[in-house]
Amino acid sequence: MTTPLRRTLTHLTKLLPTPRDYSALRTSWRSDLIAGLTVGIVALPLALGFGVSSGAGAEAGIITAIIAGIIAAVFGGSHIQVSGPTGAMVVVIAPIIATYGTRALPLVTLLAGIIVLVAGALRLGRLVSFIPWPVIEGFTAGIGITIFLQQIPAITGATPTSNHTIIAAGQALLSATPLYLAWALVMVAIVWACMTYLPALHPAIPGSLVAIILATGLTVALTTPLTTIGTLPHSLPAPSMPDLTPALVANLAPAAATIAALAAIESLLSARVAASMSPTGAYDPDRELVGQGLASVGAAFFGGMPATGAIARTAVNVKAGARTRVAAITHSLVLVLVIAVAAGPVEHIPLAALAGVLMMTAIRMIDVATTRAILGSTRSDAVAYIITAIITVSVDLIVAVGIGIAVAAFLLLRTLSRTTTVTFEDLPGNPTHGDQHIATVRIDGPLFFAAADRVLDAVTQIDDVSVVIVRVSHLGIVDATGAHVLAQIVQQLEQRGMTVLMKGIQSSHLELFRRVGVLDALADKGHLFQDLDLAVSYARRHVNAS
Repeated sequence: MTTPLRRTLTHLTKLLPTPRDYSALRTSWRSDLIAGLTVGIVALPLALGFGVSSGAGAEAGIITAIIAGIIAAVFGGSHIQVSGPTGAMVVVIAPIIATYGTRALPLVTLLAGIIVLVAGALRLGRLVSFIPWPVIEGFTAGIGITIFLQQIPAITGATPTSNHTIIAAGQALLSATPLYLAWALVMVAIVWACMTYLPALHPAIPGSLVAIILATGLTVALTTPLTTIGTLPHSLPAPSMPDLTPALVANLAPAAATIAALAAIESLLSARVAASMSPTGAYDPDRELVGQGLASVGAAFFGGMPATGAIARTAVNVKAGARTRVAAITHSLVLVLVIAVAAGPVEHIPLAALAGVLMMTAIRMIDVATTRAILGSTRSDAVAYIITAIITVSVDLIVAVGIGIAVAAFLLLRTLSRTTTVTFEDLPGNPTHGDQHIATVRIDGPLFFAAADRVLDAVTQIDDVSVVIVRVSHLGIVDATGAHVLAQIVQQLEQRGMTVLMKGIQSSHLELFRRVGVLDALADKGHLFQDLDLAVSYARRHVNAS
């Protein structure tokens, strides 16, 4: 067996579940079960709400939490991650369902799951570390704003004609029915009060669940005009094959790629946060992608939504004492029990109450302290944060991340280029006759494409000298453009009759300089020096001789 093939098989083997995943279960099973029960209670209103808000229905949300939750727990790379439907997915799924109908949901979920699965197999899990923190936070804030705006139609009871979140929210407000809106705001107020004050009394009180129970009881008792969830199945549906019509596959492929990228980013960020909160140790990013991919594939066959790691539910899981995957599995089993036993009461939950839960969730996604810290850090980070948030709300999530990264990279490169300096120095030691015909220039810092032209302009302004000593011992990173500029500097000065001496080429730069032609541009191979005094002595002899 060849070495590359052996390495590939070893990598793929590491992506599979092992008994070691449950090594801590002997001592943690009780806390895992309690954590799973706690998260299941917290997840119920969120799963229902995300399903409704996406346009797929409450059934799709809770099915995703069950099927994807179990699969991701078993196959994922984190011991304590909880997966299921999330607000970020709602943002991208809602326009797809509005355009193609619910028949597109299983297919786009399947395609996205396959893409994420392949990404994990190809070891792409660590790419998320290249996304700057301000971009991640801007992206998160933008998602929070979008989720909040998406709830306005449910609050007003109106059906907007636009698929654009901002326009749809405006249409819903303009066509709101006063009586419906008044009752809906009562439900939102109940949710706000419960989610704000009940956890303050005791952290174990599930404020969102209590709010949903109170709102449902009020709706049934007073026969309000509010729209409710409607009929729910009392068991999981039988698995079925998604619609694989070639035309539909072609239409949904770009959307599936967007969903896959979003699922990978959100899941890996959530796993990273979980690893920092829990003593269970690091997570495997590649295995996490494989687990999330399989979770979405599994959910697709039951009519579910794309799944990701859920930061809020994962945080609840950790704080409740979870130590193994059993906690996340238990959370899904709790939801199965809800479908089997309490589907009837759940059908009477008003959509306005679920919208209130999602609004509170959206508000909490925007961390004021984090926003203040980023806006007060550097101008480049603040710009990246603001642009990412705005584009997330107004255009598209993945476009926002791409532009945010590009803006952050551009501003960082501009900042780095300003650290490159060109300094004209006096010759060391006592002045001698002819020193006025010798110039010494020192180039410090990174020499790359963003700083290259400025360095070229500064150095080639030298005139009325016979010898130029170019000091490069304090250069940082040098790319091909920077090396090419050095070659141009030597060529231009030599063509104008000056002799160029180069002092202090670092060993790490030598091969690049040789390949790009810096050394060939020198008039003589003896014009390379590592000692400044030797270079100055040579320059003085050259001036005196000429």
